[in-house]
Amino acid sequence: MNIDHIKRVYLLGIGGIGMSGLARYFHHLGCEVEGYDRTETELTKALVAEGIRVIYQDDTSLVPDSFNEPSKENLVIFTPAVPQDLSIKRALLDSGVRLYKRSEVLGIISASRFTIAVAGTHGKTTTSTMIAHVLKDSGYDCSAFLGGISSNYNTNVLYGENNVVVVEADEYDRSFLTLHPNIAIVTSSDADHLDIYGDEKHLLESFELFLARVVENGTKIVKKGLPFEGSVRYALEDKADAYAANIRIENDAFHFDFYGKDDTILNIHLGIAGIHNVENAVAAIVVALELGISVEKIKQALSSFRGAKRRFEYVARNERSIYIDDYAHHPEELKAFLASVRKLYPNRELTVVFQPHLFSRTRDFVDGFAQALSSADVLLLMDIYPAREIPIEGVNARWLFDKVELENKRLVTPEQVLEYAKQEKPALIVTMGAGDIDKLVKPLKEIIEHA
Repeated sequence: MNIDHIKRVYLLGIGGIGMSGLARYFHHLGCEVEGYDRTETELTKALVAEGIRVIYQDDTSLVPDSFNEPSKENLVIFTPAVPQDLSIKRALLDSGVRLYKRSEVLGIISASRFTIAVAGTHGKTTTSTMIAHVLKDSGYDCSAFLGGISSNYNTNVLYGENNVVVVEADEYDRSFLTLHPNIAIVTSSDADHLDIYGDEKHLLESFELFLARVVENGTKIVKKGLPFEGSVRYALEDKADAYAANIRIENDAFHFDFYGKDDTILNIHLGIAGIHNVENAVAAIVVALELGISVEKIKQALSSFRGAKRRFEYVARNERSIYIDDYAHHPEELKAFLASVRKLYPNRELTVVFQPHLFSRTRDFVDGFAQALSSADVLLLMDIYPAREIPIEGVNARWLFDKVELENKRLVTPEQVLEYAKQEKPALIVTMGAGDIDKLVKPLKEIIEHA
């Protein structure tokens, strides 16, 4: 496939965060872009407002005739989240049309560009968004395909004038093995996606294969403690090739010093909260220094960085209440997020609203989830969001609920979460999860702001 020959693009699952980024990218290139998704969301509404046609019915008659036969000017992209028996997908395959995974298309794009790829079972969205912002804000420039909506740019895709691209490298379904990185970062490799990999051993092998795809004389930046070879090791408050020290909170903001092989940067102000984000910033600094960006520009960019939507995002904040939303859906993410919230606000009662994501993940890590959630003062636990899965017998929210060592805990519906917020007016409330818990963000914001 030659990207330059493409004139028309159709995306199955266009409303996904990664797919919508490709939709915007090809629309920016001047292609006719359309797509299908199961439900209308804020993201699909934004795509339509930008001039991209989206349908929500699995109706083959709604797909333009121009896509019903193979053509070098057409590109059809699908996400593995789309059902195999989707009528539109089957009709396209039956007509001989080649369908590309999103990861394949990113691989083709990255093959012709200087690629900075960020992988990890958690931390990759914030780190890739941070790197892209440093490159943009410093004037170095880049294009970027992000796994979240950048709060600085209000989009998940950035367009640059140079040949540099920043990519969030997704390990799900081994998608990142299509990339050709010049610089690769691995932020974490905790067991996850065991529904795909079967066990942790195969997950780790996949990360090894990802690092093996780094081009000759490329740079491998690996968090210290991970079982992979890296040309640069980075850490949080632990001696490594690059690490953070003197981490402190001043006026609800994190400050730290950076120590690298050849550079020391003192008194860095990070524009987003979270001690885990200090660690992410260390990796971003290593990349920026590798590219020759000056220390002052790096400090300026990190100070103005506002993060990604649903990653330690302050949704509402006033004298009475604070509301923070986060995408955390793995025990290690929950622990890191809640620890940072506690560090920032040690004297406020912490109300946690959590929606588990996937039956298999809940089954595999139930004890880790229970331990993390036990650190709350009040827990509001929602039903498991199934996503692509069918129920597993015995795996449900009640099972997890009973393992949480906390007196003040409740099993709740979304409506009951909103009612609790109205009645109790919590001083500090957080929502966490990767399912449709994001539908609570707007109504909760309104309740908190008008309490």
